[in-house]
Amino acid sequence: MPRALLLVVGFVAMLGGGVFERGCRDLKGSLTHLAYFPHRDMRTSVSLIPQHTYLKPPDSLSVPTTGREVWNPDPALAVAERTRLEKSFVNPQAPDDSSIARGQRKFMRTCVPCHGASLKGDGPVAAKYIPPPDLLAAMTRGRSDGYIYAYIRHGGAVMPNYGALVSAHEAYDLINYLRHEQKTNPR
Repeated sequence: MPRALLLVVGFVAMLGGGVFERGCRDLKGSLTHLAYFPHRDMRTSVSLIPQHTYLKPPDSLSVPTTGREVWNPDPALAVAERTRLEKSFVNPQAPDDSSIARGQRKFMRTCVPCHGASLKGDGPVAAKYIPPPDLLAAMTRGRSDGYIYAYIRHGGAVMPNYGALVSAHEAYDLINYLRHEQKTNPR
């Protein structure tokens, strides 16, 4: 009897050991399996073709890190929003030298085609459209920061919407540059 029991235990151990070894091999293979060929060269490498893909928009539940300005395209509501901004807007960016320099760089890149380098409204594009106002004149100096901010970001009667080209922080810097120029070079 003990010999038969020893034979059965040996047989089970032999079978169990093989199954256990195969299970470990499968586990190792599943953990180290690569999704691409182990031998790669120029012909078999993984290639990403940007022309065949597109950028997916953010998920509908994602939260923007910089916030989002909501501007209603309805003219009556836009005028009401511009009036609200004109009365309550306070420029959060201090008018220091770095802000003025950033505003000047942004003005030279974005605003010079219409307003000109001298801020007179004599840019190279101005002759083809209704001339923009002189930004150093008394009328523009009398406008509030909120009015200028709303015109830069959302456009106005003649000026197009620059919200896609000028971020809110860049608009703050542009206002600081404009106010600095109005103080140093009034007309």
